[in-house]
Amino acid sequence: MSSEPPPGSGQQPPDDDPFRKQPPPAEGSGSPYNTPPPPPPYGGGPQGGDPYGGGSYPTDPLSGMPPLAPSGRRTLARIIDMIMVGVVVWLITWGIGVSEYDVNSDDMQYGKSLAQSLLAAVLYIAYDTVMITRSGQTLGKKWLGMRVANLDNGSTPSVQTTLIRSAVLWIPFAFCCACIWTAISGGWSYFDKPYKQGLHDKAAKTVVVSAG
Repeated sequence: MSSEPPPGSGQQPPDDDPFRKQPPPAEGSGSPYNTPPPPPPYGGGPQGGDPYGGGSYPTDPLSGMPPLAPSGRRTLARIIDMIMVGVVVWLITWGIGVSEYDVNSDDMQYGKSLAQSLLAAVLYIAYDTVMITRSGQTLGKKWLGMRVANLDNGSTPSVQTTLIRSAVLWIPFAFCCACIWTAISGGWSYFDKPYKQGLHDKAAKTVVVSAG
């Protein structure tokens, strides 16, 4: 029978998350003749300033993490995800007769277009939230070898964090400025330093790193 205590009920990622950074062992504990344990997956690091003002991040939050994913590969993964979910949105709206191209009345056209946008926003947000919360990867990211991680500890983002990230990315996309917002939010990672974050990453305090 395991003697480990049960996991806590807070919002922190579970301790058995294989991507979460683990704190280094306390100095002076154990026998001096014991073999030191292997380093944690993403290492420790001296405590220092939080780039978001929280004061809990290591001096370099990326210390020990895999390298940041190239922005070009991130863009390609996003396009793959957009196409897959977009096909589902089109099939559903076509199947239930919600199409913005088959009516003559301006009022009806606006109503159907709004319904299509609402459905698109719900499906895109649900897709990102479910996939990233499970493994840090959408299908596009999985196929191209990258994942989303919390900036502070490298763990898989929680549901709350992923909802924030997804909402910032997809709500403007679905309702007002699809191409422009996608270019701005995702394209921000091409110029952001040092973490290559899109605006949705900054809102959720996440980064995208290579998965292998």
